[in-house]
Amino acid sequence: MIGDRQGWRRCFLGGAVFAVCMVGTTLPTPLYGLYQDKFGFSELTVTVVYAVYALGVIGVLLLAGNASDVVGRRPALLVGLGCALASATCFLCATGLGWLYAGRLFSGLSAGLFTGAATAYVMEMAPIGGTARATFVATAANMGGLGCGPLLAGVLAQYAPWPLQLPFIVHIVLVAGSAAILLRLPETVRERRPLTAARPQRSGLPQQVRAVFVPAALASFVGFALFGVFTSVSPAFLSQSLGVDNHALTGLIVALAFFASTAGQLAVSRAGARWSLPLGCAGLLAGLALLAAALHWDLLALVVLSALVGGTGQGLTFRRALTAVAEASPADRRASVISTLFVVAYTGISVPVIGVGLLTGPLGLEGAGLVFIACMAVLASSAGLYLLRRSQPATT
Repeated sequence: MIGDRQGWRRCFLGGAVFAVCMVGTTLPTPLYGLYQDKFGFSELTVTVVYAVYALGVIGVLLLAGNASDVVGRRPALLVGLGCALASATCFLCATGLGWLYAGRLFSGLSAGLFTGAATAYVMEMAPIGGTARATFVATAANMGGLGCGPLLAGVLAQYAPWPLQLPFIVHIVLVAGSAAILLRLPETVRERRPLTAARPQRSGLPQQVRAVFVPAALASFVGFALFGVFTSVSPAFLSQSLGVDNHALTGLIVALAFFASTAGQLAVSRAGARWSLPLGCAGLLAGLALLAAALHWDLLALVVLSALVGGTGQGLTFRRALTAVAEASPADRRASVISTLFVVAYTGISVPVIGVGLLTGPLGLEGAGLVFIACMAVLASSAGLYLLRRSQPATT
């Protein structure tokens, strides 16, 4: 019992470190309007700045997604915290657009190092038999951290001095505390090798993973694409079309999508392994429909409902997908396989967002959003139908 208690304590502390890193990745979300006023760039530039982050994540996942399997979890995560510190410093010192690109790139590097390694680390520190609960800790830390970022920055920007500096000062303090915690946690990789043994991600997946990976990847792509638009485009829509100039409210609305995702993850046990992914796809489809209605009729209430419904659907799909992929993966390649899943997810978060930015000029923000929604609705429907027709084995 004492061992179980200590294992869960370490698991939760690892989740807290994970959350702090992810806070930094969404911290600039409600601040982009202030940066636009200060540096004078377009909405397309906002989506490109955001996409630099996603490209950084994908690059790390492809080139070093399995690094923590080789050198150990803690060294990889400490480097990730170093990148998070560099990102916050870039934003803190920003005097031009180049600083924002650098800050987002470092933020992407930190997230890329954390997504696979921290997820595996949290799961490995849990007591025997606690895989499902530990998966929730990891995914809740991921999504909860992503949600706290815009909320923290929005509140500080609205009600505290130095709106473009104070959020990043706070994050630097949190990163320093997280590094101190991480140094006290144990290493979970037993057979560590030199960094030179790490290789770029192999294109293939272990045979036993392939059957569960396709539906997991499809659902993850759509869910993260929805989040990509919420974090990169919705602040501009709230300001330009709905007249919302309160940074705290903007941050709260974006955060709701991520908090709803955490609630959706809790619902996985009720929905069951067989139905979590199809129901999650249905939730994503409903969230997209609500967002389309919000864009068409300029209604704030529908934006909030879209965040709640779509976020819940993303949570259902994300936790179930991650659990299935992690359980099917061999121990020595778990972080690598999880990183491959995140490559697909972050492709969903970057490519559609860039498309929305390119279409904003000729079609306007609402028109570009509706085109995006139509494309994602097709993918969500296809994924849901595929999952319903495919007999998916239940795992505990």
